[in-house]
Amino acid sequence: MGQYQCTLMEEIDVADLQEMYKKFVIECPSGALFLHEFKRFFNISDNCEASEYVDNMFRVFDKNGDNTIDFLEYVAALNLVLRGKLEHKLKWSFKVYDRDGNGSVDKKELKEIIKSIYRMKKGWRRDKEDDLLTVDEVCDRIFQLVDENRDGKLSLTEFVEGAKKDRWVMKMLQLDMAPYSYLLEQRRKSAVF
Repeated sequence: MGQYQCTLMEEIDVADLQEMYKKFVIECPSGALFLHEFKRFFNISDNCEASEYVDNMFRVFDKNGDNTIDFLEYVAALNLVLRGKLEHKLKWSFKVYDRDGNGSVDKKELKEIIKSIYRMKKGWRRDKEDDLLTVDEVCDRIFQLVDENRDGKLSLTEFVEGAKKDRWVMKMLQLDMAPYSYLLEQRRKSAVF
């Protein structure tokens, strides 16, 4: 943990850190961000199509598993979103896909996230190629291209290397950590009512 904090602090200067802390304290006076607050910030209800996606994002950002995001976890998340390298973003995406935390992604886990993404993007303009593929077809194609040992599970290495090798796989596997277009649209809809 200490090495992680040191690396993080080297990437963010003190003025940025102070500004982040001010914003965090205003949004989270208790010093912790809870899932319901996280969802409220993005205007996501439990029955909304993005609920699962946001739940998984929250789970991965909650590094110590205490069901809150503290300031260090908040800074780490912002650093990843704003300044993270491709490999780090892919590793983060892998953790979101790996819902049970067993170190691999099976077809069921992959389908759940892709279904969630499809529900969120419903009505968004997508590439013609994506319009032609169902969730099952996307999962099958990803496993065909990425599951090198054909064991029905994607390891972290297969996931990252597969995404780096194939542009389509990269597009499908690299999650949008801040689906702003969708969230802004949801906020606009709720403001109208």
